[in-house]
Amino acid sequence: MDIKEIQNLIKFVAKSGASEVKLEMEDIKITIKTGSERTETTIVQAAPVAGLPQVVAPVNAPSVAEATAPAIADNDDSNYITVKSPIIGTFYRKSAPEKPNFVEVGSDINIGDTVCVIEAMKLFNEIESEVSGKIVKVLVDDSSPVEYDQPLFLVDPS
Repeated sequence: MDIKEIQNLIKFVAKSGASEVKLEMEDIKITIKTGSERTETTIVQAAPVAGLPQVVAPVNAPSVAEATAPAIADNDDSNYITVKSPIIGTFYRKSAPEKPNFVEVGSDINIGDTVCVIEAMKLFNEIESEVSGKIVKVLVDDSSPVEYDQPLFLVDPS
């Protein structure tokens, strides 16, 4: 199993909504866990082959921004409003690859403005702001899987 196949498996599991998947083959064991506290954690363990060392490597682990986002949201909670994902899916900052992002850091938004799109089961759902203010921080990378109620943006309502 090569890295591309593993990455495709991770994407499939993230979109399926499963919380944990284990795959064991002759030479490899893979465990993929998804949850509200972490987007994805994958551990790949290759069985030892005669003459080769054993390899243990994380694949597609959450980025530093994803790992620290809840801490930032907690610290700034009194000053900022958090826009959260209403559904599970894949987060996109723009409607098409050639289009501009819906919002950038510093953008002023009003109630009802589209801030992103979340794809769920081949349906693209426009996510509208429920608050007015200025985007302070984008908490999720473009084309990343998101969970229900996961923080997406920090908004300064003042």
